[in-house]
Amino acid sequence: MRGIGPVCGRWGVGGPADAIIGLYRRHGLAWAADRAAGPFVEAAWLARFVALLRPGGSVLDIGCGAGAPIGVMLTAAGFAVTGIDTSAPLLALARARLPAATWIEADMRELALGRRFDGLIAWDSFFHLAQHDQRTMFARFSAHAQLSAPLIFTSGPAHGEAIGCLRGEPLFHASLDPEEYRALLADAGFEVLAHTANDAGCGGRSVWLARHSGETGPG
Repeated sequence: MRGIGPVCGRWGVGGPADAIIGLYRRHGLAWAADRAAGPFVEAAWLARFVALLRPGGSVLDIGCGAGAPIGVMLTAAGFAVTGIDTSAPLLALARARLPAATWIEADMRELALGRRFDGLIAWDSFFHLAQHDQRTMFARFSAHAQLSAPLIFTSGPAHGEAIGCLRGEPLFHASLDPEEYRALLADAGFEVLAHTANDAGCGGRSVWLARHSGETGPG
């Protein structure tokens, strides 16, 4: 649920992963209003991410939503933002809010922009993918990351699934085991810099911060 609204269920409960795109297309504007009314809990983690970026660098926001508060913060700090999302209503808000940025309607599972970025972020978006789709994303992260580019994303704290609620409809989340995330990151050429599960200072999110080393693991 991108960190906004009540959670219905616990990790270990199944859910409709394929319904996520339609859900955010139907309720994207309501979600954006909820997001704007909530606290900017990711500020501290984003500051750590930004500290790893080269000045004026390019950032790919994967599952960018309406471009706020993350896109707004990055743009104000002088970074060139490219955002992708599957929700046309949310992208329309992003374009109106930050017309100088690049906004693309695309499914992250098919991400193939043909360029590399100085930083990648998948905040409260990647964890809406089914587990098998999450595993394939790490090669896509690597293909879009410059050498030394930081990657930050949120996951669940342990292997499992959970159902949240968005405007009365079930909202799917999934996570792999932390050790599997570490292995997938290593295989894709990322070094883990920091990881905190259930971070109380970040609304209970589990956050990963890594950097692309360019050295992929075996296989």
